[in-house]
Formats: sequence, structure tokens, C-alpha cells
Amino acid sequence: MRWTMPKYILRISAFGSFVGGVILFKEALGGSNYNGTEDLTGKTVIITGTNTGIGKETALEMAKRRARVIMACRNMEACREARRSIALETRNKHVYCQECDLASQESIRSFAKEINERESRVDILINNAGVMRCKKSATKEGIELQLGTNHMGHFLLTNLLLDKVKASAPSRIVNLSSSAHHRGRINFSDLNSDEKYDEGEAYAQSKLANILFTRELAERLTGSGVTCNAVHPGIVFTDIGRHMSINNSWLAKIFLYPFLWVLLKTPRQGAQTTIYVALNSELENVSGKYFSNKAEAQVSEAALDREAAKRLWAISECWSGLK
Repeated sequence: MRWTMPKYILRISAFGSFVGGVILFKEALGGSNYNGTEDLTGKTVIITGTNTGIGKETALEMAKRRARVIMACRNMEACREARRSIALETRNKHVYCQECDLASQESIRSFAKEINERESRVDILINNAGVMRCKKSATKEGIELQLGTNHMGHFLLTNLLLDKVKASAPSRIVNLSSSAHHRGRINFSDLNSDEKYDEGEAYAQSKLANILFTRELAERLTGSGVTCNAVHPGIVFTDIGRHMSINNSWLAKIFLYPFLWVLLKTPRQGAQTTIYVALNSELENVSGKYFSNKAEAQVSEAALDREAAKRLWAISECWSGLK
């Protein structure tokens, strides 16, 4: 008597093979993990925007490497939940939540004051938090929200912590930018989008500002032992795109989300370039550069404009109350 495999088993096997193939394809498409072996025992790492997504994955990796991790977040309830899961997974008790709302300069100053008074060192500062393509709104100081959060907030935070970072040298600052900077221009005649607001243009402007800030800061830090670099994490499937119209369509969620899940990077994959730039020993003296997929990448011509960088710096000092 000849035995044949039941059809339902064949179907389950075929489905399992298909799912496995999709997962392998997604892993290959998203790039490999950073496999450096750096131990961060005794080091302090500050990361903004660590409730979810790339920030949380970055905090997780730093905690695995035994760093003292400070999670700077606006939503403290979500931060505590993320902190709990990271601490349990890594068995690292030196993971802390501290409130920092980048849309409030008062909150940023309060955060920085506590860090400067309480912490003996800051070895790595990762400016990760951001907003994307939101409807027109403003920070508490009246600055357009995307420019105010993505650039001005991190500009102020970095400068307030800079003495502590310098005192901890060799140390590093990592700013998350985006390939969207290639579409950006700094509209000095309407920097705050008062006359005209386009959510995509405002986002691209803020990401270009991140790179101009990175390059200018790197130049000012020459010889200090502190490096400053920018990264593009890739197109990542996180809630930073929550303001986009696609997220308001149930049809898109049903039919488009599965494809986006396959094609876009996971938060873990998106965090790898940040981790690489923050830790890799070969980058110890590399500063003022832009990285994508764990390699140096080209920036736009607008990002190379030194005069624009200096002008933006001067405006940022005024708008953030530093000068």
C-alpha cells in the first residue's frame, strides 16, 4: 500500500516555506547587524526618543553592552514601559528614564541641568527623536514643529551638554538625519514656514538642518576629542510616519501595510547605522560625515554650503536663547 502525504500537510509546508522565504528576503534587504564587540562598561549614553522604534532598539543595544543608558523621552509612561523591557532583556539595571520634551526649550534646559549636575560623564549623545510630515503646528516657543523638534531642540540640547561631552572625550555625538535632506533647502526668507507651509518641505528642511548642524559642530569641535556625525537610518517601518495620510486609510492598512512591512526596514535594522557610527573604533577620528547602511554616503550640495551652516547656527543660537 502506497502512503501519500495529506494535502493539508503539503499546504502547511508550502505556506511555511513561503513565510520563511519572505523573512529571509526581508533580512537580506534590510542589511546585516553591526557585529562590533565594544564593551561600554563605565560609559554613559544619552538617547532621545527611545519609547519605540529606532531609539528603543538603539537603547537596547547600548544596554546589552553594559552602558549606563539614559532614555530622554517626552512620554514618561511609554518610556518606563520601554525601559522595563530593556532592563529585563539585558539584565542591565543602569537604564533610566528622564523627561525631555524637544518641543519645549524649558523641558530641554531642565533635562540638561539635571544631567550636568548628576552625571559624571556623557560619552555618547544620540539625537534620535523626531517628527515627520505633521500638520502645521509649533513648539512652545512658536517654532514650526518639525524644525523646532528635529533641529532646534537637538541644537539646544547638544550645546547645553557639550561641556560634559568634551570632558568625557574621546566621545561622540550622533545626529539622525535622512535621505530626505537631498530634497531640502533652508528657506532663510521663511525659515519658520509662516508664509507658506508644506509638510514635506518642512521635514526635508529640518533634515538638511541636521546635517548642516553636524558639519558646523564637527568643525568647531576639531581637536577636542569629540566627533559628530549624521546618519540616515533607511526607510524604516515605525510610527514616525503616523501623521501621513496613508495611516488614516483602512484600505491602505489592509492592502499596503503587508508590502511595506516586507520592503521597509524593521526598527532593529534601522538602528544599525546609528550603532555603527556611535561605536565603531575605526571612526574614532572621523567627524562631520554622513552615513547610510553602515558606510559613508554623499550629501546634497546644499548640505556642503558652509555659509548656510554658519548662518543657520547663528539663527539657532538666537531662537534657542543661547545667544
